[in-house]
This record gives sequence, C-alpha cells and structure tokens, in this order.
Amino acid sequence: MDVPCRLLDVCRGEGIILLPDPIQSLDHKLHSQLGEGARILVTSATGEQREALPPYTTHLTTAICFAVPQPPTITKQSVKDYIVDPRDNIFIECEAKGNPVPTFSWTRNGKFFNVAKDPKVSMRRRSGTLVIDFHGGGRPDDYEGEYQCFARNDFGTALSNKIHLQVSRSPLWPKEKVDVIEVDEGAPLSLQCNPPPGLPPPVIFWMSSSMEPIHQDKRVSQGQNGDLYFSNVMLQDAQTDYSCNARFHFTHTIQQKNPFTLKVKTTRGVTETTPSFMYPYGTSSSQMVLRGVDLLLECIASGVPAPDIMWYKKGGELPAGKTKLENFNKALRISNVSEEDSGEYFCLASNKMGSIRHTISVRVKAAPYWLDEPQNLILAPGEDGRLVCRANGNPKPSIQWLVNGEPIEGAPPNPSREVAGDTIVFRDTQIGSSAVYQCNASNEHGYLLANAFVSVLDVPPRILAPRNQLIKVIQYNRTRLDCPFFGSPIPTLRWFKNGQGNMLDGGNYKAHENGSLEMSMARKEDQGIYTCVATNILGKVEAQVRLEVKDPTRIVRGPEDQVVKRGSMPRLHCRVKHDPTLKLTVTWLKDDAPLYIGNRMKKEDDGLTIYGVAEKDQGDYTCVASTELDKDSAKAYLTVLGKAVPPVHSVLHLYCKRPDRPRDLELSDLAERSVKLTWIPGDDNNSPITDYIVQFEEDRFQPGTWHNHSRYPGNVNSAVLSLSPYVNYQFRVIAVNDVGSSLPSTPSERYQTSGARPEINPTGVQGAGTQKNNMEITWTPLNATQAYGPNLRYIVRWRRRDPRGSWYNETVKAPRHVVWNTPIYVPYEIKVQAENDFGRAPEPETYIGYSGEDLPSSPRYLRIRQPNLESINLEWDHPEHPNGVLTGYSLRYQAFNGSKTGRTLVETFSPNQTRFTVQRTDPISRYRFFLRARTQVGDGEAIVEESPALLNEATNGSSIWDIRAWANSNWANITWSHNYSAGTDFVVKYITSNKTEKSIPVKAQTPSSVQLANLTPGMVYKLWVFPIWSSPSEHSYITFTTSSAYTKNHVDIATQGWFIGLMCAIALLVLILLIVCFIKRSRGGKYPVRDNKDEHLNPEDKNVEDGSFDYSDEDNKPLPNSQTSLDGTIKQQESDDSLVDYGEGGEGQFNEDGSFIGQYTVKKDKEETEGNESSEATSPVNAIYSLA
Repeated sequence: MDVPCRLLDVCRGEGIILLPDPIQSLDHKLHSQLGEGARILVTSATGEQREALPPYTTHLTTAICFAVPQPPTITKQSVKDYIVDPRDNIFIECEAKGNPVPTFSWTRNGKFFNVAKDPKVSMRRRSGTLVIDFHGGGRPDDYEGEYQCFARNDFGTALSNKIHLQVSRSPLWPKEKVDVIEVDEGAPLSLQCNPPPGLPPPVIFWMSSSMEPIHQDKRVSQGQNGDLYFSNVMLQDAQTDYSCNARFHFTHTIQQKNPFTLKVKTTRGVTETTPSFMYPYGTSSSQMVLRGVDLLLECIASGVPAPDIMWYKKGGELPAGKTKLENFNKALRISNVSEEDSGEYFCLASNKMGSIRHTISVRVKAAPYWLDEPQNLILAPGEDGRLVCRANGNPKPSIQWLVNGEPIEGAPPNPSREVAGDTIVFRDTQIGSSAVYQCNASNEHGYLLANAFVSVLDVPPRILAPRNQLIKVIQYNRTRLDCPFFGSPIPTLRWFKNGQGNMLDGGNYKAHENGSLEMSMARKEDQGIYTCVATNILGKVEAQVRLEVKDPTRIVRGPEDQVVKRGSMPRLHCRVKHDPTLKLTVTWLKDDAPLYIGNRMKKEDDGLTIYGVAEKDQGDYTCVASTELDKDSAKAYLTVLGKAVPPVHSVLHLYCKRPDRPRDLELSDLAERSVKLTWIPGDDNNSPITDYIVQFEEDRFQPGTWHNHSRYPGNVNSAVLSLSPYVNYQFRVIAVNDVGSSLPSTPSERYQTSGARPEINPTGVQGAGTQKNNMEITWTPLNATQAYGPNLRYIVRWRRRDPRGSWYNETVKAPRHVVWNTPIYVPYEIKVQAENDFGRAPEPETYIGYSGEDLPSSPRYLRIRQPNLESINLEWDHPEHPNGVLTGYSLRYQAFNGSKTGRTLVETFSPNQTRFTVQRTDPISRYRFFLRARTQVGDGEAIVEESPALLNEATNGSSIWDIRAWANSNWANITWSHNYSAGTDFVVKYITSNKTEKSIPVKAQTPSSVQLANLTPGMVYKLWVFPIWSSPSEHSYITFTTSSAYTKNHVDIATQGWFIGLMCAIALLVLILLIVCFIKRSRGGKYPVRDNKDEHLNPEDKNVEDGSFDYSDEDNKPLPNSQTSLDGTIKQQESDDSLVDYGEGGEGQFNEDGSFIGQYTVKKDKEETEGNESSEATSPVNAIYSLA
C-alpha cells in the first residue's frame, strides 16, 4: 500500500511504522491504511523513539511502504493478582497487535469462556478487554476465578498471563465484649487488634474513642501485626481508652473495634527491670522472604525504663543503602532483598538494667526472574536463529515451551526446529514457519510467561525516503541527512559524497544504524551530493541527498537608544546581512508585540522612520530579520520628551551607549565538571566593555530563573566554567561598560552533567520550639548546584543531649521537621545529612537545639527587709524551673492600710537582677508584692509577699530585719537585727511543714539570737520573730530546712515503736485466746483424769511422754495449728493446759502457792478426787489467777 512511512530494521516484522523526527506531511489516512494493529513511532537521529498519536501533523514526502506480516504480540494485560472493587464494573484488559489484526478468546478456570452467552459480559471492539457490567444487577463474587486471554491471527497465537480475579472484601468486626484490663504500673502490656481478614488486608491504626490518635514512642508503639505494645505501663496510660481501627482500601471504609479501658494499679515505686522480648518470643526465630520485596524484621521489648533497640548482622554490616530503621528503631526494613541479604540478624534490647538479644535467621527465596527473556526473531529464508529462555529462582524454576498456546511436545513437527532445554534452535528456516512461542518458567513461588514470535520474511532492500532530497542548513549548524531503509535479511547501509569511493563515517560525520548521516558542524566545503546505498543478498538500492550550506542572517547595524523631542522625526536603523539565495523578511516589534505601521511610520529596507513622534510612541523597538532557516534581532529604547518622564538610563549618555549584547554562544571542551564557553562580543557603542557576566539557568529546581555564575574581564571572549554534578545548564552572557549593562545574550544550548553524591550538608541548622511540647528543626536547603543528583532528601537525626541517649531519625524532602512530645526546654543534639540517589553526603556536624519553652515557675523566694521607714529592700532567687531562657522579671506592688489600697506600680528587671529597693511613699502603709519571672512565652506564676507591719512605726520607726537561720539536722541558730529599745524581749515562733507549732520567749540580749533544739531532720520550718507584746505578721516569715540525719546501717529493732506495738498486740491476742479456752472448758462439766496407779495409760497416747492429759470433752480439744509462737514455730496437737507447763510433771503437783489445787491435783482415791469438784474450779477468775 502507498503510505508515507519508514520501517527500521530493528523493528521489522512487528507491524511498527517508524518515521524521522519531526513529522511532516502526514495525514489522517495513514492510521486507517495501516490498520488498528500498527503503531507509528517517531525516531530521532540518535535512535530515540516516541509514539506518534493522532491527529498527525504535517510531514515527510511520499515514500513506498508495504504491509509486513506480524504474528500477535500482547501489548496490554491486567496484573496477575487482580483485585476489583465490588461497587464498580469489572474490566479485564487484554490488547494485542499483529497483521492481520488478531482475534481474541478467553478461558476461565482452564475452560473456554463463552462471552456471547452471558449478557453481562462483553468484549471491546478490536480488543480483547472483557467488560462485566453490573448496572442491571448481579453479584461480582460470581465472576471470581482465573482468566487467560488468547490473541490469534494467521501467523500464530499469543497468550496473556493467568489473571487471578478476586473481589475486594471488607468484613465487619466480630462483636465482642471487652473487659476492663487491670495492670500493675511498670508491667508490660499488649492490646490485641485481631482485625477481620480483608482483601486486600486492611491498614491498622489505633485511636481513642474520641478519634484522637494514640501517641506512640519507644515505650508505646504498634507492631506490624496491628497489636499495640506497652514496654511498661505508666499511670498516665489510663487517661484514655484504646480502639483499634481497620481501614479498607477499595471500599474506603474504616471499622472500629470496641475500645479497651485500662486500670493501672499503682505501687509505691516502679521497680526497674531488665528488658524482655514481647515479640518475637524466645531467643531466636526464622523468617523467609522472596527476592525483590522488602524484608521487615521486628523486635519489641519490655522493661523499665523502656529499652532501646539496635540492629546488627552476624558476620558483617547491615546492607548498605538498603536499610531503614522504623517504628522507633523497633523495625528494620531492607528494601529490594537479594540472595546476599540472607544470614542471621539480631536485635539488641538494652536499658540501664541490662540487655538481651534475639537472633532472626533470614532465608531468601525467589520467584522466577529473567536472566535472558526470549526476544522476537526476524529471519530471512534459509537463515538460522535461536530463542533463549533463561530464568533463575530459589528453588530453580522449571522451563516449559509452548507454541501458539499448546505444549511444544504436542505441536506439529518442524524439521527446522530443535528444542534443547531453555533454548530452541532454528536452522534453515523457510517461509510459512512463523509462529508465536511461549516460555513458562515456574517454581513454588510463582511463574513467568513470555511470548516471542518467529517471523520469516524475504524482502530486498528498499529506500523509504523520497528521491533527490534537498537539505538546506545554516553554516556551522548541526544537520542530519536521512536515508530510511528496509529489507530482509537486514541490509547494510553506506554513505558516499560526490560519487567518491570512500565511505563517510568519522570526523565531522557520524553514521547511525537507522540510516541517518549526522554532521556536527556544516561548513561550506560540506556542500554537495550525498549517496546512501543499502545492500543485502537479495539486491542493492541507493538514493541521493543534496546539501546546501547557507550564510547566517545577521543585523550589522541595529536600532540605538534615542531621546527625542515630541514632534521630531527619529529613525531606527536595521541593516541586515543574509544569504542572497534565501528570502529575507524584516518585522518590527514594539514592547515585544507586533508594531502597527500606520501613516506616521515608514518601513524601509534598512530602518524605520517615525514622523511627528508622540508620547505614545515611547517604548522598546525590536527589529527581527528572518529567513526560512534562521533569524536575528536587535532592540533599542525610544524616549520622547514631553509630559512623560524619561527613564534614567536613556538620558545618561547621548553619545556613549550601553554595549550591544554578545551573540553566537558556543560550548566546547565538554568535560565532567567543566565546559568552555565562547561568545562574540557586541558593539561597545563608544564605551569600552569592562566586564562580562556569565549567568546560568537550570530546569529542575528553579526553571526560568537566571543566576550569576562568574565574572570576567572585558578583553576576553571565552571562559572555562566550573560545573556542578547533575545540573542541566544553559548559559548566557551580559556585557558591561561605564554606561550600563547590555541585554542578555541568546541562551546557549543545554549541557547536562552527570550525578554524584552530595559533598556538603545543609547549613543554618537550628532547633527551637514553636510550642512547649515540640522542637522545630530547620535548615538552609541545598540549591541546584549543591544537590548533585536526583531525589534530594535530608536525613534528620536528633537525641537528648546525653551520650547514652538513642538517636532518632526521619528522612524528609522539605527543609523542616517538627519533633513532638518533647520535654519542656531541654537541649537536643541535631544532625542533618543530605542524600540523593547516588549516596549520602559526609557525616554532618552536630548542632544544639532546644525544645519549646513554657511559662516559668515562681521565683524560689522573695525576701523583704525594712532597714528604715523610708525604704524596703527586696531580694529574690531565680525560679527552680525556668522552662526556657529567662528574659526578665516583672514586679507589681501596691501600698495598703487596712481595706484601703494605693495604685499598682509596675517594675521590670533584667534576667540577672535579683535585688530592688522600694522607696516608701508613707511610713504607715504596708506593701503587697507580686513577683513573676518571664520567658519569651510570657509571665509565669507569681510569688506573693507582704511587708511586715512595723509596731509604732509612725512614732518611733522600730522594726526587725535581717532574720537568718543556720540549721543542722536537729538544731538551728536564729539571729536578727532590730532597733527596738535595749530591754525588749522577743518571741521566736516556728511551724513545721506538718503544722506543728511552737513558740520560744527570748530575753533581751545583744546580739539577738536563740538556738532551737530537738528539731526534726529534713523538715521545712516557717519562722517568725516579733516583740513579746506584739503578734506575728502573716507574711513576715522566713523558711529554713534542717539537714538529713545520719542513718546507721543496722537499727536496733527492739527499740522501734512499731515492733513494741506488734508485740503488745500479739500478747493481748494470746491472752484473749486463753480466756476463751478456759471458759469453754468450764462449761464442759467434769474432767475425769486417769489414775496412774489403777488405770494404765494407753502406750499409744503420745501425751504420756510429756505428762499431759486427755480430756473427755471432745469439743474442748485444742484445734490443730491453733497457736503460733513469737518465733514463728507452730505447736501442733499440744494442749494449752499441759501440766508440764504449770507443774513438775509426774504427780501433777504445783508449788505451794495453792494454784489449781483441788481441780488438777492427782489423788489415788477416786472418791477424794471427785469430792474436790466445785463451782469455784470452773470460774474464769480462778483461771486468770492461775496464770499469774
């Protein structure tokens, strides 16, 4: 068929039409003539290709092209694991190219899928894409399964991958009752999420029931399984509840689990514990990962304080450039895992109490991956070739060959084909043996499927360009002569000039594989007739191209800046030199817009004349001279004197002008980090050029913005410029003389330098809080000439200013990072390191930053002294908790006398000032003082004090001041000064922090002092001193603290009050038990006793040995384990009334005090024994007496 086209040898047989760039004279008929299976690619001289899409623009004169047979090739298909949204229609893509246009069919679960029988299923026209429409109802779940597409034409069958179609699911969370979880403070805890299984799996995050995110840190964090782990529970953890949330991707829904509520049981002190692993369990585990995916190792440990986690690899370093620590160092991510990443990794969890480690054995398996993927094979009849299908994996994949979708073992025999494992060899191929071959490489982890066709073509060489082309080019410009060709076998192509025998390649010429001949710089001597010759075994063909080199177009005298009076007739020059064989066009612009030539203006060959110039004619005028190949321009400013104020630069010099701009910029000596820039100076306009300014622009960071690069003397016209890596430079030059600067030159061509890792890190690193619980880290980012590579980013590291602290890190692209939940105003060490895709900058410097400030606490104390009636001396100390940098103090005070108050006065002080004297306005009033410390956040809490009342101060001015205390552990010396009369007695009153009050009278003495004795060590005391006839002022006290007492290592327990109380309680309990025992015995009646003489004791009775007796009343037998001695031993089965305890055994007789006589005395005469029974024996009073 006759269509304008060009078919490159590298693409022949694929139905692809290739055209030189730019496209010319190509109409809409082309695509319809080639058919839907063809693509049109535009090819540059260097071989770069892009696809041309309709509508096509103008280009390329007519050439002869023909349809090329092509077996089917799959061009688009859905992914292997295809998950779809159940709310949308389903589209299973399958597109293919070929000539003739392929037809399509599908299988589902290995069986033919009849699309025509299902009204919901259709196939797109001229495509194999399936469309399953649910607008009329239906269940997407019914269409789940494994689909495969077949594309067929007369030359073979291509197969898609097996597409596993699944419908996304977001099941509901099972209903469950969540009980309150009780846990001891300091104990570890894990809250299990157990989300419902979704497809794909949901994203897990924890929030409170009020939808506030749960703050996570190294103590509290979420594991990869979704559970929330507490290394140790703190009391503050009970202030919120915890709810696990699951976000499902396709349905955009979030499901929330019933929240957990914690109850933390507090103890007096949390015991510090060594680390223990919460996940994984034990000391070792193993993990299998597939090659090419990300490996995530995780270790979560408990302990008090929360442990730090560090990662190591046994026998080597962690994989460089692939590792990233996540989740507060609890997770190690290794991206794009390879076989070299196998081995043993271990995590070390440590705190100040100790450390433990867990070893994870990592095994890397691999789904099949290509070593040599089979490529389409284009052969001429009789040629040999081979298809190679090599894949690797772990375990090693098996290779299966198919032809046109069927196993090759069952295909019709082909004598020119030989299968040898992963290779098919073709020998002496013939027309008609075209087919599509499939290679399937599979193991237990997956499979690869590749289509490669074998097409046998028999085509003599053809030149696909018009005959006798004419190419025109401007002198010294780059140009290209095109000679597109086609043939099978692949032709060889050579270029010749003016019929000479030497082939052109090298020097100023470069021959490309696509048939183009490129000249880097066209010179006059390069004019002539060039011949391209294409040859293969079937013939030879040639074509001629004529090259003409033209002179450039230049404005030799351009317009000049002028200052004219209104009504005059200025003339703007524009004299042009150009190639006489080219048509010249001269146009004028005013203020960069086309100039309307009216009756007042006359355009001539060498200029423009304006008659009766007016204020509206003022502005920039540009002369543009152009031909079909090039153009030049020049600009000048016309100033019209009148009401308009002329620009300053236009009236500075009427004869000396700023220079014309340089031109013809050229780059040479292209090197890795330098380039030579050459330019042609412009006219200096009667003022010598003093300097040249070289500027550059890059198109990545600040496209369109020009930056100064360097400055050079006015007597040079070239310079070697130093360059930075990974910058796409464009240069321009500005000339400078005493009048001013020229307009910038036309930019040079671009020059791209290669990339490298950064050599410097950001400067200006600062860390400061914007809120009381954060620290904002900022820095000056690298500019375009410092980035050195793509994907510039910054690794921000920080830690508390403690050598034992753990570093935290975050990778960001913006020059700012905020660290949250920091303590108030603590120092941090900060590092910011630059990184790009080529690597990292050197190790950065460490900077010191501070977290956010807060309001300060009140000053530690405010002391008030009244040396006389005219002034009050104030003295204070800095706050115990400044919570930032103190900026000063503010003092508010006012006089008061009873219910009357004076106006409030305010004083401000520097942060270093701690003393101030108030001049009293009257000798009677007292003063109330409010003193606050101040940071940049504001004023803190006030300390309030009142000046003490002065007795009779209106008459005699007497007062007490300078009260001081020197305290030991149990005594304190108190001194004070006063101006009372010599015989004045005083009272020293002091109160402890637990409100115990005591007063001591002090006789008049000099100096005034007293010693307080029997004080409690480590106690805080308030103390007043006042005359004996007065009473203390509420605020006129001082405070002091006694020191801690020396504690002996061994304490005498017998002298301890608690021990004495415990002993008394035990004695009282024993006494009560004895009384109860005797009462029970007295209620039992008679107590017959065995007669030692008439009745022998049972030898098995163990009470015989110790002389005790067995009572007949079973209810009164002592209970087993009924009494515990003070030394902790237990007397079992022993009567509390044993005669051994009260008498001397044997005969049961007691001493002569008469205790228990008649009741327990053993008599030989039975009647006598019975006759002694009386009510007195049962009296509990007698029992008590008997114990005396």
